[in-house]
Amino acid sequence: MADSVVNKIFSFYGRSTITPELERMLHSSEQVQFCVKTFRDTAVFTDKRILIVDKQGITGKKVEYFSVPYKNIVTYAVETAGSLDLDAEIKLVLSGGIVLELNFFRDKENSMEELLFEVYDLITEYVLK
Repeated sequence: MADSVVNKIFSFYGRSTITPELERMLHSSEQVQFCVKTFRDTAVFTDKRILIVDKQGITGKKVEYFSVPYKNIVTYAVETAGSLDLDAEIKLVLSGGIVLELNFFRDKENSMEELLFEVYDLITEYVLK
């Protein structure tokens, strides 16, 4: 995976709650497991997929929604933070060769590694089903 080209990078720093904007993007058969956030973006982890909201532009009014079904994850890797690192990451390789990188940063409320492994464990659970 070291040689893969990253098509999109998303950065997160803590847990959040689901917004009405995101609720309307979910199917009635999906169960929300948890959400993570950045300053403007959010990712919702359900039992079927990862839904990432990428707000763009200066105002953030333009929004791109990424839907990543777990069944499309071909391989994935986790990279923990070293003692001087500010982030840890999970790289997802999707069918079609698309590579997404999910970066996790430290914040005051949450342990970066705790959030990283919560996401990793959830991905593992649904990819192996």
